[in-house]
Amino acid sequence: MVPRSASVNEELRRRSRERLLQATVELVGERGYEATTLGDIADRAGAARGLVSYYFPGKRQLLQSAVHRLMHQTLEAALERPPRTDDGRERMARAIDAILGLAVDRPRLMRTHMAGILQAEGFVRCAEQQRLAELLRDTVVRYGSADVDTDYPLLRALLMGAVVAVLLPGAPMPSARLRAELFQRYGLDWELGVPPAGGPPGGTFPPLNR
Repeated sequence: MVPRSASVNEELRRRSRERLLQATVELVGERGYEATTLGDIADRAGAARGLVSYYFPGKRQLLQSAVHRLMHQTLEAALERPPRTDDGRERMARAIDAILGLAVDRPRLMRTHMAGILQAEGFVRCAEQQRLAELLRDTVVRYGSADVDTDYPLLRALLMGAVVAVLLPGAPMPSARLRAELFQRYGLDWELGVPPAGGPPGGTFPPLNR
């Protein structure tokens, strides 16, 4: 048998890690965090149990990486969907809609993710998080920020706050209202991005120009 090349081995490892991340998103979304074990994730991914520990120090870190990967994929798809545009305001609108859309479409998963970030382990920096950060930062650049180092963290904080507000147990805020406030903050027309049915709620109309 001819030994596999280093590049082939690297590709196999990448695919195994991707399957684990995808299985985590699926299972936590279906069952919740506590009801999902690392063994369940390995089984869903078709991987050996020890492979999970090889790539990730624990379940919380695995979940954060998995959700950051999903957020990056969702944001990238929104920014690149036809008709693709380099218009900064349209790209900002698509970014806001993509992240809010995840909170609406995957509430259990995103609530679990946000709860984990607020716990003692805090924010996990990983390759998936870095790719997401680069895409959001590029959005801020294309939007025309004069101070990206300040405006990128602000956008990230505003999006995280909006996600928490959508998912707050017992007192959730309507995503359309949060969208209107974010659009007003960034001077975006309601028709940009993927607007929900109807007009801006509560008479909140974004200004036409920044």
